[in-house]
Amino acid sequence: MAKISGGGRKPGKRGKTRAKFKKKTKKPSVNDIMQEFNDDDKVQVVIDSSYHAGLPDKGFHGLTGKVVGKRGKSFEVKLKKGNKEMMVVTTAVHLKKLV
Repeated sequence: MAKISGGGRKPGKRGKTRAKFKKKTKKPSVNDIMQEFNDDDKVQVVIDSSYHAGLPDKGFHGLTGKVVGKRGKSFEVKLKKGNKEMMVVTTAVHLKKLV
């Protein structure tokens, strides 16, 4: 009988996010969903796990960047991850405006 091993598997899109995606607040309000950002606004990616539309990758949670444009109902955010500059397209629920 062959031994089945799952040792080399990746955790998946939402794997290892139990603490990161834990809900700290209530459900998103209509104001959270419909908030607007202007170009060059400084925002932080704060993933709301209860709202699945436009959910960015788990690796971008907590990073800060600038809004560079709009794509439909979503916003394009340019940020740095390590030494690389990256673009994230996400909905307004997953963004928090910084002053």
